[in-house]
Amino acid sequence: MPTVSRPPTSGPAVSRRAALRFAAASAFGIAAVPVLTGCAGDGDSAVEVDSLVAQSRLARRDAAGAAATIALLPDRAAALELVRAQRTAHADALDAEMARAAGTYPDGTTPTTSSAASTTPTEPAPPPGLDQLRADLAESQRSAADSARTLTAHRAGLCASISAACGTYLAVVLP
Repeated sequence: MPTVSRPPTSGPAVSRRAALRFAAASAFGIAAVPVLTGCAGDGDSAVEVDSLVAQSRLARRDAAGAAATIALLPDRAAALELVRAQRTAHADALDAEMARAAGTYPDGTTPTTSSAASTTPTEPAPPPGLDQLRADLAESQRSAADSARTLTAHRAGLCASISAACGTYLAVVLP
């Protein structure tokens, strides 16, 4: 029986099914973070919170980089949007943990973290491009893994899952 060969197609680097599986698994992991935050003890240390601040900044940087790279590579928009959305979710989960660690004041209000806005205008940076985004994600992966080794309880799990997600972006989503 003769074999039929298909011509090569230039479809997406990630199938829709794989992207949906990844998004569902990531959403489950992010949804579990608030449940796990109630399991932590009162032994919150400033060093752990400082580590979470750094991870949140890296997550927001990566999300902004992915969003900017979409303009350069519209054919990779689906994969880049997935990275942007998930890294934003990582930053939000980290911020929620930092707010939880800060606790509440005796009057019932919660502390706010706001940085002073810069009054000097800055020139917008050019979009990072895919190679720079990959380098940033690799840095975020290493940093989150290093943080996971030094943190305790669910904070370690949060950073470990963020490291694993960054590795997945590099190996599967943005090869």
